[in-house]
Amino acid sequence: MLKRWLKSYLPRGLFGRATLILLLPVVTLVLVVSVVFLQRHFEGVTRQMVQTVVREIQLVRAVEDPAIGAALGMSLGAIPETALPPRDIRRWYDFSGAVVVQEMHRHFPDLVRVALVDDTAVQLYFRDESGLVEITVNRQHVSARRPHLLFVNVAGFGALITLISYVYLRNQLRPITRLARAAEAFGRGQNLPYKPAGAVEVRAAGTAFVAMRARIERQMEQRTLMLSGVSHDLRTPLTRLKLGLAMIDEAEAAPMLRDVADMERLLDGFLDFARGEQAVEVEPVDAIALVRQVVEDAVRAQLNVSLGEVLGDGMIDLRPESIRRAVENLINNAVRYGTRAEVSVVITEAALRIRVEDDGPGIAPEDRKEAIKPFVRLDPARNQNRATGVGLGLSIVTDIARVHGGVLHLQESQRLGGLCAEIVIGRQAAGG
Repeated sequence: MLKRWLKSYLPRGLFGRATLILLLPVVTLVLVVSVVFLQRHFEGVTRQMVQTVVREIQLVRAVEDPAIGAALGMSLGAIPETALPPRDIRRWYDFSGAVVVQEMHRHFPDLVRVALVDDTAVQLYFRDESGLVEITVNRQHVSARRPHLLFVNVAGFGALITLISYVYLRNQLRPITRLARAAEAFGRGQNLPYKPAGAVEVRAAGTAFVAMRARIERQMEQRTLMLSGVSHDLRTPLTRLKLGLAMIDEAEAAPMLRDVADMERLLDGFLDFARGEQAVEVEPVDAIALVRQVVEDAVRAQLNVSLGEVLGDGMIDLRPESIRRAVENLINNAVRYGTRAEVSVVITEAALRIRVEDDGPGIAPEDRKEAIKPFVRLDPARNQNRATGVGLGLSIVTDIARVHGGVLHLQESQRLGGLCAEIVIGRQAAGG
């Protein structure tokens, strides 16, 4: 319980935690030195000096000679009762003064009051048979001079060492933050220039990241080239099939033409899934206008789609064609498995939310993680006979959202009762 409570107050960033690791020993050292100094120096030295002054006061009171008192740096004289302070006087931050007051009362039972008004004098008030007597002692005789200089020196040198360590630590952590930014940008489809630097371990991690990034880029290029080549090679015989089918009877050719059309749709789905978004740069986009245009295009295509809640405004850095493809895929899925779809778009200061809801059978909560995987078809939740795809629609949407630094959430629609697919993109993440 205590660990979780402390963890909530700790900084989350590496630089903040490293700074905390740096400051804690310095602050602890300053506190320990200060406490030890107070206990050993203030108390010990002050007691020894007070004992010397006590013997001098005893001598002056015994001989009652003002000349001897003046020679010892003291002054004494009778004062009226009205001049007696109501209580001992000491400033709250005068630590050595507390020891002086305590030691004076311990050595002189007839001492009435001790006044430490400033750093120049100690005023002692005694009561004897002759009345009230005031003895003034030089403050330098009972406590060390300028005791605060130790605190100033410790705090000053501690701050200087902390500043030097802070600059050095920042220089050491900068390559790590650059590596983190490059890795995060690559996850969003951006290729930031990065050169390994810093300590040996950081350079090794940076070199491994550069090699991994190059390997992934090569694999994605090879995948795209392979599927593009397969698509090109298959479209030629498909075109010949369509031409051949056009020469025979229409009734006999209709089923085979539908098969050819299904094969073309499968090829288009493969290409959409294999198409990389890394080379496409983001640009300021009016997300509400973009979604409204997609809905209008779907309505012109005679799809039962309507635009629902629209909130917020502003330009967001997006890849417009990718977002269009993602919303179109969600709309097509919604009207394929349901009778109608409703699209909502909300823009806040933190995120862009595009929601597509339908009145279809939905997807069971335990199957939603599987639904976003490539080539996955959920027969119990989705009607297989009504679907002509290859199970890449939600996977393409997930990849597009991830490239923008966002996520795709699948949940039950509260309005229509079917599936609610929501794309959430952070505005800062979208801008890269």
